[in-house]
Amino acid sequence: MSDGLHFNETLYPGVQVSYTCDEILYQEKTEHQDLVLFSNPVFGKVLMLDGVTQVTTADEFIYHEMMSHVPILAHGAARDVLIVGGGDCGLAEEVLKHASVDKLVQVEIDGSVVDFSREHFGDFNQGVLDDPRFELVIADGIKFSAETERRFDVVIVDSTDPHGPGAVLFSEAFYRNIHRLLTPGGVLVTQNGVPFLQKQELVTSIERFSRIFKDAAAYVAAIPTYFGGHMALGWASDNPDLRRQVVSVLEERFRAADFTTQYYTPDVHAAAFALPRFILDAVEEGRAKA
Repeated sequence: MSDGLHFNETLYPGVQVSYTCDEILYQEKTEHQDLVLFSNPVFGKVLMLDGVTQVTTADEFIYHEMMSHVPILAHGAARDVLIVGGGDCGLAEEVLKHASVDKLVQVEIDGSVVDFSREHFGDFNQGVLDDPRFELVIADGIKFSAETERRFDVVIVDSTDPHGPGAVLFSEAFYRNIHRLLTPGGVLVTQNGVPFLQKQELVTSIERFSRIFKDAAAYVAAIPTYFGGHMALGWASDNPDLRRQVVSVLEERFRAADFTTQYYTPDVHAAAFALPRFILDAVEEGRAKA
Protein backbone atom coordinates (compact mmCIF):
# COMPACT_ATOMS: atom_id res chain seq x y z
CA MET A 1 0.00 0.00 0.00
CA SER A 2 2.78 2.44 0.83
CA ASP A 3 5.92 3.31 -1.08
CA GLY A 4 8.25 5.60 0.84
CA LEU A 5 6.36 8.81 1.50
CA HIS A 6 3.41 7.79 -0.69
CA PHE A 7 0.25 5.77 -0.18
CA ASN A 8 -1.10 4.01 -3.24
CA GLU A 9 -4.71 3.07 -3.80
CA THR A 10 -5.24 0.18 -6.20
CA LEU A 11 -8.99 -0.35 -5.90
CA TYR A 12 -9.47 -0.18 -9.67
CA PRO A 13 -7.70 -2.78 -11.87
CA GLY A 14 -5.33 -1.07 -14.27
CA VAL A 15 -5.29 2.21 -12.35
CA GLN A 16 -3.19 3.31 -9.41
CA VAL A 17 -3.81 6.51 -7.47
CA SER A 18 -0.84 7.73 -5.43
CA TYR A 19 -1.00 10.22 -2.56
CA THR A 20 2.02 12.11 -1.31
CA CYS A 21 2.33 11.52 2.41
CA ASP A 22 3.66 14.43 4.44
CA GLU A 23 3.24 12.55 7.72
CA ILE A 24 1.68 9.32 8.96
CA LEU A 25 -0.63 10.50 11.72
CA TYR A 26 -1.96 7.12 12.83
CA GLN A 27 -1.76 3.50 11.74
CA GLU A 28 -3.42 0.42 13.19
CA LYS A 29 -4.64 -3.05 12.22
CA THR A 30 -8.02 -3.36 13.93
CA GLU A 31 -10.08 -6.51 14.37
CA HIS A 32 -11.85 -5.77 11.07
CA GLN A 33 -9.49 -3.75 8.85
CA ASP A 34 -6.15 -2.03 8.27
CA LEU A 35 -6.46 1.66 9.07
CA VAL A 36 -4.06 4.46 8.23
CA LEU A 37 -4.40 8.23 8.53
CA PHE A 38 -1.88 10.51 6.86
CA SER A 39 -1.59 14.12 5.77
CA ASN A 40 -1.52 15.20 2.14
CA PRO A 41 -0.85 18.74 0.85
CA VAL A 42 -4.01 18.77 -1.33
CA PHE A 43 -6.56 16.67 0.56
CA GLY A 44 -5.50 17.34 4.15
CA LYS A 45 -6.03 14.33 6.41
CA VAL A 46 -6.65 11.17 4.39
CA LEU A 47 -8.17 8.03 5.91
CA MET A 48 -7.62 4.72 4.15
CA LEU A 49 -9.07 1.34 5.16
CA ASP A 50 -7.53 -1.76 3.62
CA GLY A 51 -5.76 0.45 1.10
CA VAL A 52 -8.91 2.20 -0.11
CA THR A 53 -9.55 5.93 0.42
CA GLN A 54 -12.52 6.53 2.72
CA VAL A 55 -12.57 10.22 3.56
CA THR A 56 -10.44 13.35 3.38
CA THR A 57 -10.86 16.54 5.34
CA ALA A 58 -10.68 18.66 2.16
CA ASP A 59 -13.71 17.26 0.32
CA GLU A 60 -15.70 15.23 2.86
CA PHE A 61 -18.43 17.89 2.79
CA ILE A 62 -19.50 16.90 -0.73
CA TYR A 63 -20.12 13.25 0.06
CA HIS A 64 -21.67 13.86 3.46
CA GLU A 65 -23.96 16.68 2.32
CA MET A 66 -25.28 14.76 -0.67
CA MET A 67 -25.75 11.52 1.26
CA SER A 68 -27.75 13.25 4.00
CA HIS A 69 -29.58 16.33 2.75
CA VAL A 70 -30.92 14.79 -0.46
CA PRO A 71 -32.96 12.00 1.22
CA ILE A 72 -33.99 14.06 4.24
CA LEU A 73 -35.19 17.07 2.24
CA ALA A 74 -36.77 14.86 -0.41
CA HIS A 75 -38.72 13.04 2.27
CA GLY A 76 -39.78 16.26 3.94
CA ALA A 77 -40.89 14.76 7.26
CA ALA A 78 -38.03 12.52 8.40
CA ARG A 79 -37.96 12.18 12.17
CA ASP A 80 -36.04 8.92 12.63
CA VAL A 81 -32.84 8.29 10.67
CA LEU A 82 -30.53 5.27 10.57
CA ILE A 83 -26.93 5.31 9.37
CA VAL A 84 -25.22 1.97 8.74
CA GLY A 85 -21.45 2.41 8.73
CA GLY A 86 -20.10 5.94 8.60
CA GLY A 87 -17.64 5.51 11.45
CA ASP A 88 -15.98 8.88 10.80
CA CYS A 89 -19.30 10.49 11.93
CA GLY A 90 -19.18 13.16 9.23
CA LEU A 91 -22.48 11.95 7.83
CA ALA A 92 -24.01 12.01 11.31
CA GLU A 93 -22.95 15.63 11.70
CA GLU A 94 -24.84 16.59 8.53
CA VAL A 95 -27.97 14.65 9.52
CA LEU A 96 -28.04 16.33 12.92
CA LYS A 97 -28.07 19.76 11.27
CA HIS A 98 -31.73 19.02 10.62
CA ALA A 99 -33.56 20.14 13.76
CA SER A 100 -36.57 18.20 12.49
CA VAL A 101 -34.71 14.91 13.10
CA ASP A 102 -35.72 13.55 16.49
CA LYS A 103 -33.45 10.50 16.58
CA LEU A 104 -30.36 9.37 14.70
CA VAL A 105 -29.12 5.81 15.22
CA GLN A 106 -25.73 4.91 13.81
CA VAL A 107 -24.72 1.25 13.55
CA GLU A 108 -20.98 0.77 13.10
CA ILE A 109 -19.25 -2.60 13.22
CA ASP A 110 -15.87 -1.28 14.36
CA GLY A 111 -15.96 0.83 17.52
CA SER A 112 -12.28 1.64 17.22
CA VAL A 113 -12.99 3.64 14.04
CA VAL A 114 -15.44 5.84 15.94
CA ASP A 115 -12.98 6.35 18.80
CA PHE A 116 -10.30 7.20 16.28
CA SER A 117 -12.58 9.64 14.44
CA ARG A 118 -13.53 11.44 17.64
CA GLU A 119 -9.86 12.20 18.14
CA HIS A 120 -8.77 12.94 14.58
CA PHE A 121 -11.82 14.29 12.71
CA GLY A 122 -13.22 16.76 15.19
CA ASP A 123 -13.17 19.44 12.50
CA PHE A 124 -16.15 17.77 10.79
CA ASN A 125 -17.85 15.68 13.50
CA GLN A 126 -17.67 18.10 16.40
CA GLY A 127 -20.47 17.56 18.89
CA VAL A 128 -22.03 14.51 17.24
CA LEU A 129 -21.31 12.06 20.02
CA ASP A 130 -22.62 14.50 22.62
CA ASP A 131 -25.90 15.26 20.82
CA PRO A 132 -28.79 13.74 22.83
CA ARG A 133 -30.50 12.74 19.57
CA PHE A 134 -27.52 10.55 18.58
CA GLU A 135 -27.34 6.87 19.49
CA LEU A 136 -24.29 4.81 18.57
CA VAL A 137 -24.72 1.04 18.27
CA ILE A 138 -21.56 -1.03 17.83
CA ALA A 139 -22.86 -4.02 15.89
CA ASP A 140 -22.91 -5.78 12.55
CA GLY A 141 -25.25 -3.79 10.30
CA ILE A 142 -26.84 -6.82 8.67
CA LYS A 143 -27.54 -8.42 12.06
CA PHE A 144 -29.01 -5.19 13.45
CA SER A 145 -31.23 -4.68 10.42
CA ALA A 146 -32.51 -8.25 10.60
CA GLU A 147 -33.35 -8.13 14.31
CA THR A 148 -34.42 -4.58 15.20
CA GLU A 149 -38.06 -3.71 15.70
CA ARG A 150 -37.34 0.00 15.30
CA ARG A 151 -38.56 1.88 12.25
CA PHE A 152 -36.88 4.69 10.31
CA ASP A 153 -37.94 7.28 7.74
CA VAL A 154 -34.50 7.48 6.11
CA VAL A 155 -31.75 4.86 6.05
CA ILE A 156 -28.28 5.81 4.77
CA VAL A 157 -25.69 3.11 4.15
CA ASP A 158 -22.23 4.68 4.33
CA SER A 159 -20.26 1.52 3.61
CA THR A 160 -16.91 0.58 2.20
CA ASP A 161 -16.86 -1.01 -1.25
CA PRO A 162 -18.37 -4.49 -1.68
CA HIS A 163 -15.23 -6.35 -0.65
CA GLY A 164 -14.36 -7.87 2.72
CA PRO A 165 -16.56 -6.83 5.68
CA GLY A 166 -18.56 -4.36 3.56
CA ALA A 167 -19.77 -6.93 1.01
CA VAL A 168 -22.84 -8.00 3.04
CA LEU A 169 -24.12 -4.42 2.97
CA PHE A 170 -24.68 -4.84 -0.79
CA SER A 171 -26.62 -8.10 -0.48
CA GLU A 172 -30.26 -8.59 -1.35
CA ALA A 173 -30.88 -9.99 2.13
CA PHE A 174 -29.64 -6.75 3.67
CA TYR A 175 -31.78 -4.60 1.36
CA ARG A 176 -34.83 -6.68 2.29
CA ASN A 177 -34.09 -6.07 5.96
CA ILE A 178 -33.87 -2.32 5.28
CA HIS A 179 -37.18 -2.38 3.41
CA ARG A 180 -38.80 -4.03 6.43
CA LEU A 181 -37.63 -1.38 8.86
CA LEU A 182 -38.48 1.65 6.69
CA THR A 183 -41.67 3.52 7.50
CA PRO A 184 -44.20 3.78 4.63
CA GLY A 185 -42.73 6.08 1.99
CA GLY A 186 -39.28 5.94 3.56
CA VAL A 187 -36.09 6.04 1.53
CA LEU A 188 -32.79 4.16 1.38
CA VAL A 189 -29.59 5.80 0.11
CA THR A 190 -26.37 3.86 -0.45
CA GLN A 191 -22.78 4.45 -1.51
CA ASN A 192 -22.51 2.86 -4.95
CA GLY A 193 -19.07 3.62 -6.24
CA VAL A 194 -17.84 5.29 -9.42
CA PRO A 195 -19.84 3.91 -12.38
CA PHE A 196 -17.16 4.64 -14.97
CA LEU A 197 -14.89 2.17 -13.17
CA GLN A 198 -17.38 0.16 -11.11
CA LYS A 199 -20.39 -0.23 -13.40
CA GLN A 200 -21.32 -3.70 -12.20
CA GLU A 201 -21.59 -2.53 -8.59
CA LEU A 202 -24.33 -0.09 -9.59
CA VAL A 203 -26.07 -2.55 -11.93
CA THR A 204 -26.21 -5.20 -9.22
CA SER A 205 -27.52 -2.82 -6.57
CA ILE A 206 -30.26 -1.49 -8.85
CA GLU A 207 -31.22 -5.05 -9.77
CA ARG A 208 -31.58 -5.94 -6.09
CA PHE A 209 -33.40 -2.72 -5.22
CA SER A 210 -35.85 -3.35 -8.06
CA ARG A 211 -36.87 -6.72 -6.65
CA ILE A 212 -37.82 -5.12 -3.34
CA PHE A 213 -38.76 -1.44 -3.81
CA LYS A 214 -41.22 0.24 -6.17
CA ASP A 215 -38.62 2.84 -7.18
CA ALA A 216 -34.95 2.00 -7.79
CA ALA A 217 -32.67 4.76 -9.01
CA ALA A 218 -29.43 6.64 -8.43
CA TYR A 219 -28.14 10.17 -8.24
CA VAL A 220 -24.63 11.53 -8.62
CA ALA A 221 -22.09 13.84 -7.02
CA ALA A 222 -18.63 14.98 -8.12
CA ILE A 223 -16.16 14.10 -5.35
CA PRO A 224 -12.48 14.71 -6.15
CA THR A 225 -11.20 11.99 -3.81
CA TYR A 226 -13.07 9.23 -5.61
CA PHE A 227 -11.12 8.92 -8.83
CA GLY A 228 -12.97 8.22 -12.06
CA GLY A 229 -15.68 10.87 -12.38
CA HIS A 230 -19.17 10.87 -10.89
CA MET A 231 -19.88 8.94 -7.71
CA ALA A 232 -23.22 7.14 -7.76
CA LEU A 233 -25.49 7.16 -4.72
CA GLY A 234 -28.13 4.45 -4.81
CA TRP A 235 -31.75 5.38 -4.14
CA ALA A 236 -34.63 3.06 -3.24
CA SER A 237 -38.14 3.83 -2.01
CA ASP A 238 -41.74 2.73 -2.38
CA ASN A 239 -42.64 6.35 -3.11
CA PRO A 240 -41.45 7.31 -6.61
CA ASP A 241 -42.46 10.94 -6.05
CA LEU A 242 -39.66 11.50 -3.53
CA ARG A 243 -36.94 11.76 -6.16
CA ARG A 244 -39.06 14.06 -8.30
CA GLN A 245 -39.49 16.91 -5.81
CA VAL A 246 -39.60 20.24 -7.62
CA VAL A 247 -36.96 22.83 -6.81
CA SER A 248 -39.48 25.26 -5.26
CA VAL A 249 -40.45 22.64 -2.65
CA LEU A 250 -36.82 21.81 -1.94
CA GLU A 251 -36.02 25.53 -1.59
CA GLU A 252 -38.80 25.96 0.94
CA ARG A 253 -37.65 22.98 2.98
CA PHE A 254 -34.00 24.05 2.83
CA ARG A 255 -34.86 27.55 4.04
CA ALA A 256 -36.84 26.06 6.92
CA ALA A 257 -33.91 23.80 7.82
CA ASP A 258 -31.82 26.98 8.22
CA PHE A 259 -28.20 25.90 7.88
CA THR A 260 -25.48 26.56 5.33
CA THR A 261 -23.82 24.12 2.96
CA GLN A 262 -20.71 24.08 0.79
CA TYR A 263 -21.97 21.82 -2.04
CA TYR A 264 -25.66 21.05 -1.62
CA THR A 265 -28.27 23.41 -3.05
CA PRO A 266 -31.88 22.65 -4.03
CA ASP A 267 -30.91 23.08 -7.70
CA VAL A 268 -28.01 20.63 -7.32
CA HIS A 269 -30.36 18.23 -5.53
CA ALA A 270 -32.84 18.17 -8.40
CA ALA A 271 -30.12 18.04 -11.06
CA ALA A 272 -28.31 15.15 -9.36
CA PHE A 273 -31.02 12.75 -10.56
CA ALA A 274 -30.41 13.76 -14.21
CA LEU A 275 -27.95 11.01 -15.08
CA PRO A 276 -25.36 10.93 -17.87
CA ARG A 277 -26.37 8.38 -20.50
CA PHE A 278 -23.79 5.75 -19.51
CA ILE A 279 -24.91 5.84 -15.86
CA LEU A 280 -28.59 5.78 -16.84
CA ASP A 281 -27.80 2.77 -19.02
CA ALA A 282 -26.38 0.99 -15.97
CA VAL A 283 -29.49 1.84 -13.94
CA GLU A 284 -31.78 0.61 -16.71
CA GLU A 285 -29.72 -2.57 -17.07
CA GLY A 286 -30.16 -3.28 -13.38
CA ARG A 287 -33.91 -2.70 -13.56
CA ALA A 288 -34.21 -4.99 -16.57
CA LYS A 289 -32.42 -7.82 -14.79
CA ALA A 290 -34.73 -7.73 -11.74
